[in-house]
Formats: sequence, structure tokens, C-alpha cells
Amino acid sequence: MKYFIGVDLGGTFVKAGAVTKEGKIIQKISIPSNAEISPQAVVGQIAKAVESIRKDLGSDQLEGVGIGSPGIVDLDGGTVKYPPNFANWVIFRLGEETAKVVGTRTQVENDANAAAVGEMKFGAGRGMKNFVMVTLGTGVGGGFVIDGEVFRGENGGAGEIGHTTVDYNGPQCNCGNRGCVEAYVGQKYLSRRVMEQLRFHPDSVLNKFVDDNGDKLEPKLISEAANDGDKFALQIWDETGMYIGVAVASALNMFDLSTVIIGGGVAKAGKPLLGSIDRTVKERVLSSLKPNVRVLQAQLQNSAGILGAAALIAD
Repeated sequence: MKYFIGVDLGGTFVKAGAVTKEGKIIQKISIPSNAEISPQAVVGQIAKAVESIRKDLGSDQLEGVGIGSPGIVDLDGGTVKYPPNFANWVIFRLGEETAKVVGTRTQVENDANAAAVGEMKFGAGRGMKNFVMVTLGTGVGGGFVIDGEVFRGENGGAGEIGHTTVDYNGPQCNCGNRGCVEAYVGQKYLSRRVMEQLRFHPDSVLNKFVDDNGDKLEPKLISEAANDGDKFALQIWDETGMYIGVAVASALNMFDLSTVIIGGGVAKAGKPLLGSIDRTVKERVLSSLKPNVRVLQAQLQNSAGILGAAALIAD
């Protein structure tokens, strides 16, 4: 059976999987990425994961390796620039260096763009030619699919919807700007915002999870509280959806698009979050777009990274 290997590259783990042309994962492996050491160390771990899969499934059936990576990926398809949380890594030809070691066709894309390609080929965007993909996790990523292709911009860095300003005088974002949507809804920012507001909501069940810095207040706990009817948790998702919706509406207006797919760990909040995004987008998009606006939840979920990376080469 012919297969592709999709590599979901993170600051902590390399997650790799063998994927069929139909989008079925037939084998997976997860090992430390060694991102705290160097780019060369990361390549070594990717090669180790690929070799483990090839040992079991056979090298002659492997069609290629796709890698979804944080950071800006240059238009040559393999140079990764300034990935967050990766030590000693400024600009590195990840695709080229990995191909040398694994000895097969290798393609690299920004992880949010890869997620968009994955949803287009295997998930909620199947059959669509135009949509915006938003990934909600530690940060807020984005990918724009236009006429069936990822729009990458002049330098490969297009789609950074997380750094759309929703309040020009808002809180400082890690990118250096102020008021970015990521500074409100990125996972750490979200947890911090919940902790700051909790003192005004003594009846919320979330109070029992408070620690010194709010790290325990993860989106999963907020979702569980919301599902149990906790009014403050529901308010948080409504507010979070509003910030995301403002950014999404601006993107749809700018590119004349009507569909957004929401993925990433935070998106598991489901209806309380997606409903707020949907309402906000419909309130703010141009009148010509309103009848066709759709806010969809991504379908690939925990497999998005692997399937998205594999989709880069699964022609």
C-alpha cells in the first residue's frame, strides 16, 4: 500500500504518521522534537520518526514526507524562518536538510496552512475552493485557501489572522504589537483573562482551579464548566468568540470570502464558542456576504497536524 508520512512539528514533540491517499492514518509515532537544542537536532528527530515508520511499512511504498512547521515558510517550500519556541533557529532550510537525511521527496509548509490543506482534502473543506482556516491553540494561526490554493503572500507569511488588531490600544501581544486577537484568545492569554475576571464571579466553579498564575485554567476546564451551565464560563466563550469573530469578519471582507473553518484545541469548546463567532461575523461582514456566511468546525481534530502535513504531498 502506498503511503505518505505527515510530520506535525512542535516545540515539544515530533508527531508523525503514515497516511493513505484517502486520508486514513495507518501508523503513528510521537517522539521529543529536541527543539530546545538546535535545528539539526530537530532534523535528526524527524528522520528518526520517519525511519521508524518505514521500518514497519517498507521504504518502497513511501511516496514522500510532508512537514507542518511553526514559523514563516519561505516560498521555496522548505526554509523555515523564526519559529517560536525553537532554540538557535533563525532561518533554516528544513525541507532541504530533511530530504538529505530521509532520502525522499519532502515538502514543508506553515502548520496553519497545512491544516487548511488537510481540511480541504480530507475534512470540513472538502470540495471547497475558497475559505479561511483559523487554528486556536497556544497562538492563533490562519490559512487562506483561494481558488483551491493556499495564499502565501510575498514572503510566505500570509494568513497571520492572529495578529489582526481588534483594539489598537489593547494589551501587548508577543509579536510586539498591541491589541492582536491572539493577545485575547491565545491559550495563555485566555487563561490569564479568566483568572483576572474570576474575582468578580465567586459563584463560578472555575474558582477551585485557580493557582498563582492561572495555568490550571485551561480551555478544557472552561468548556466543561460551560457545558455544566456555569454562567461565567459561558460568558468567557461568548467574549472569546466575539474577538475571533471581529478578526474573521475583517478577513472575509478583505478577501470576499464567506466560509471560515475553526480548528485547534480551543475550538473543542464547540457551540458556545462557534455560536458567538457566527453571530459576530454575520453582524460585521459586508451585506453582500451575509447570506452565505458559514462558520464550520474543523473535522480533523487531533489528527489535523499529521493529516495536514501529509496532504501537502498527497496529490
